[in-house]
Amino acid sequence: MGADRDRTGDPVGDGTDGIAAFPGGGVGHGSGRESDGGGERDSHGGEPDSHPDELDSHRGEPDSHRVVRRDEAVRAAVEQGLLGPGTPIVALLDVPGIRTSARALRAAFDAVTAPGTPVLHAFAVKATPLVPVLRLLHEQGIGAEVASPGELALARVAGVPPARTVLDSPAKTSAELREALALGIAVNADNPQELDRIDALMRSASTGSPIGIRVNPQVGGGSIEALSTATATSKFGVALRDEGAREWIVGAYADRPWLTRLHAHTGSQGIPLSLMAQGVAETYALAEEINRRIGRRQIDTIDIGGGLPVNFGSEATAPTYAQYARLLAEVAPGLFDGRYGLVTEFGRSLLARHGTVLARVEYTKSAGGRAVAVTHAGVQVAARTVYAPASWPLRIAAYDAKGRPKAGPDVVQDIAGPACFAGDLLAEGRALPLLEPGDYAAALDTGAYYFAHHYAYNSLARPGIYGFAPDREGGVRFAVAREPQTLDEIVAESGGAQPSALTGL
Repeated sequence: MGADRDRTGDPVGDGTDGIAAFPGGGVGHGSGRESDGGGERDSHGGEPDSHPDELDSHRGEPDSHRVVRRDEAVRAAVEQGLLGPGTPIVALLDVPGIRTSARALRAAFDAVTAPGTPVLHAFAVKATPLVPVLRLLHEQGIGAEVASPGELALARVAGVPPARTVLDSPAKTSAELREALALGIAVNADNPQELDRIDALMRSASTGSPIGIRVNPQVGGGSIEALSTATATSKFGVALRDEGAREWIVGAYADRPWLTRLHAHTGSQGIPLSLMAQGVAETYALAEEINRRIGRRQIDTIDIGGGLPVNFGSEATAPTYAQYARLLAEVAPGLFDGRYGLVTEFGRSLLARHGTVLARVEYTKSAGGRAVAVTHAGVQVAARTVYAPASWPLRIAAYDAKGRPKAGPDVVQDIAGPACFAGDLLAEGRALPLLEPGDYAAALDTGAYYFAHHYAYNSLARPGIYGFAPDREGGVRFAVAREPQTLDEIVAESGGAQPSALTGL
């Protein structure tokens, strides 16, 4: 196919504009060349799979379209030299896919909210902390939810305005709070001691920042404990069911007319939709109670967090934003009647489906009667999967040396990474066409919390990240989202400028 590559980092187009304003301030075309390692498993709280060719209200396109774009991009990456013997690992981002997910998110909540309701969808920057991604989402009407000075810096460089930025963190310093209040960024206070700090800052300077309190509705956890943020002992927010907590919260709002928001986040991957909805419903009920008891409509915006789980078991997108929005409208209809502004903080569900790690097979072998493909992708780009494979299984797709979906009978094999420990496996015992040296293994659904979160085991270099989109000539165009890390950069980041710093102590 004809294709061209933009190595300058300029945005990649898909032939559409689709920029909206914030109103308030089997892979291989059905060939079965992909393995999910678990059949119909859905271990992450998702809804039942739909047919992969169904028009998905979450994405606004059939899931099969995403597969076709990915296959074309893999072939183009090999043809254009992005991927090969000299560059054995790259990461790809599907730009049209990201755009359609953003549009679907907005459409899903627009469908259930009263006209004119201020709604801010703020992308959880931690999911994919890349400036070009934040800029792309900003141009699609999506803001930024940040939880550190670094994430705030990324959002500002991406052009996300303070009015479309939300600061969440359980460990904000006074300096971080001071900066956010000076800029007019929304702040969710995590605990009473943080609120005391904000009190002091408010006495010394005025601010235009919307400020709220994060509560933990304590509705329980999901299948992944580490991502369950509304358990009885979660570190986040004010524990709503603890003795005296509810009264303290009501009093905090009564004493501070400038507290106008309320925030909760029940969890993310592994949380069933029913539990997420329960957390939102209890937060809405608390806002109603606070406003009633203090005698004024002081809370005017509710931040419901994000957390929509992703179905990593198949190509089908489930659950969808539309399903979740409709469920919330059923359990808390008053949240959408126009009396409250709305903030969401989705991350993984916007980006995961649109990322692919491609790794060249360097060697193959057999151990204990099982085939092993040794690739260049492992713990450095998929730490969660390597260390907790039961909770974070990845689908793997097989491509041949020319980047075409691999043909042949399925053979059970392990997909191993390059790191020097035995557990560095992307997948274990997967049925795929037998991989050979020079082929490529693709780790699918890795657009969030994977290749953008490099783990420098063995000083393995960060791979280059490239966005892709179809061009007008029927080919594929690439743009650099993050340059591959060089050996000089690895040395510099490892104290290379101070080789004798410790010898004189």
